[in-house]
Amino acid sequence: MYMTVDTPTLRQLDQAHHLHPFTDFQDYSAHGGRIMSRAEHIYIYDSDGHRMLDGMSGLWCCNLGYSQTTIVEAIHAQLQQLPYYNNFFQCSNQPAVELARTLVEVTPAQFNHVFFTNSGSEANDTNLRLVHRYYQLLDKPEKKLIISRQNAYHGSTIAAASLGGMGPMHKQTNGLDYVHHINQPHWFEEGGEDSPEAFGLRVARELETKIDQLGEENVAAFIAEPVQGAGGVIIPPDSYWPEVKRICEQRDILLIMDEVICGFGRTGNWFGCETYDLEPDLMTFAKAVTNGYIPLGGVMVGDKLADVLLSGGGEFAHGLTYSGHPAACAAGLATLQVLRDSDLIRTSSTDIAPHFQARLRELIEHRIVGEVRGRGMFAAVELVRDKGSKERLAPEATGAVFCRNTANAAGLMVRQTGDAMIIAPPLVCNREEIDSLVDMLSEALDKTAEHYGV
Repeated sequence: MYMTVDTPTLRQLDQAHHLHPFTDFQDYSAHGGRIMSRAEHIYIYDSDGHRMLDGMSGLWCCNLGYSQTTIVEAIHAQLQQLPYYNNFFQCSNQPAVELARTLVEVTPAQFNHVFFTNSGSEANDTNLRLVHRYYQLLDKPEKKLIISRQNAYHGSTIAAASLGGMGPMHKQTNGLDYVHHINQPHWFEEGGEDSPEAFGLRVARELETKIDQLGEENVAAFIAEPVQGAGGVIIPPDSYWPEVKRICEQRDILLIMDEVICGFGRTGNWFGCETYDLEPDLMTFAKAVTNGYIPLGGVMVGDKLADVLLSGGGEFAHGLTYSGHPAACAAGLATLQVLRDSDLIRTSSTDIAPHFQARLRELIEHRIVGEVRGRGMFAAVELVRDKGSKERLAPEATGAVFCRNTANAAGLMVRQTGDAMIIAPPLVCNREEIDSLVDMLSEALDKTAEHYGV
């Protein structure tokens, strides 16, 4: 049972004992934050009773919102029957078996096997182990190098953070020396005088240049999100992915798609690789697979790798205590059942998502908005002081931080990445809720512009 304490006491205890992710510990210990207490539909409530429209689906994960009793009941029932057993030592459990089969049914045709983890970070660690084991079995142990992108996010473990290309994370730890990075396809930030099409081709061909520099015989894989989520909802130009696909196919490079954010309907299809007509060899999933209700992640393993791994013999020396946790897999099964039975991904992509994108694009007329970009049910709004020069609103993204805080205070939970406002509401939103979200964001932009004298 929880302690019976008031909100000030909870805040005090939180500041005294709880170290938060991606947080300035010194600042938080001095100022504290909200204590979230309950949620329903697309709304979250703090312990003071303030209601917020959750424009971030939790952390990109609650695609179905917060009132999915089917998922809760599935977790409860499984905890009563088999609360835990491991999948080591030739053991399995029914929810893990059934979820594996169901994931095979909803993912692209080349995927017939899955390795379960607890998070996207662990899944991307697993990708490294699978890739290296694959090439060992092919008697190509020298193919170890991985290429990723600057400003990419692939998780927070040492390996996953190495795969990512976020500078602040790399400054705080030594990464893996076999991971290399190329530029991101961020036209607004880095396109210069190039058209989006020309820029997309130029950045895509950096992959081929990097392969040549490192030696094709040494490069194992390229990892990327279909759309960079945490990096700022970076929508690649239409010319980008076809060229990357060509390069990987022609140069014997595995393609790893990180679908932790893009998967399960966010881009308008079940998976982002389908949106961009890609055929990855490995696919990372997490977050929305359980609607965020309980931790679960994993890797979908394509037949190209699975055939070698299954026929090669020898132990795959990798695993996690909670791989295929029965309660987590029960949650995943229930989530996929809701998605399939409701046909939500299709209806969202044909109705709510177009309305969401259309309403957000109205903001391009705002005096401090330099770009609005999005796909499906997520988007970014870039803040500028001058539309022509793209001069930023304020140094070190403080303008976007101010806008985020202003929106939060008014009852809209959105996120800031760099100078961009990030929005990714649940797929279960209706048109009126989308209108409310955009109106609140517009008001936050007005107050931000006024604050900075624009």
